[in-house]
Amino acid sequence: MFKHVLVPTDGSELSRTAVGSAIGFAKDAGARLTFLYVMPEAPPPSSGFGDAAHYDPAKPKRYLEEAEKQARVFVDPALAEAKRAGVVAEAAFVPAHSPHEAIIRTAQDRNCDLIFMASRGRSGINALLLGSETHKVLNLCKIPVLVYR
Repeated sequence: MFKHVLVPTDGSELSRTAVGSAIGFAKDAGARLTFLYVMPEAPPPSSGFGDAAHYDPAKPKRYLEEAEKQARVFVDPALAEAKRAGVVAEAAFVPAHSPHEAIIRTAQDRNCDLIFMASRGRSGINALLLGSETHKVLNLCKIPVLVYR
């Protein structure tokens, strides 16, 4: 039924556990996986104001390269685990200000037919005040979402 599953990960313990379950799910379904890490957007190439302003056109590129290097610490083990399980998997590193928008956009752009993501399980006032990227994806996405707890 599902052929391409997007698995957002942030490196947290719950996210790592969800990755393992997503791999098992994909193996059973015969699906391939895309592990997504949403990185902070790069800063502008200039800093400072007036005479103290400094323009460095390579700054955003260097920032994203470093961010991806750090993201690989979380994503590469997931790719290796999928490979050991015989599941085809790839990585996606997307800079974005809003993680839920990046998750939805990536799922659409890569023609995923399921998003498999962890939820922290916040409730009460914490859920109201802090919100949840998972909750936002559930409310805004037309692609099915499987929430792992």
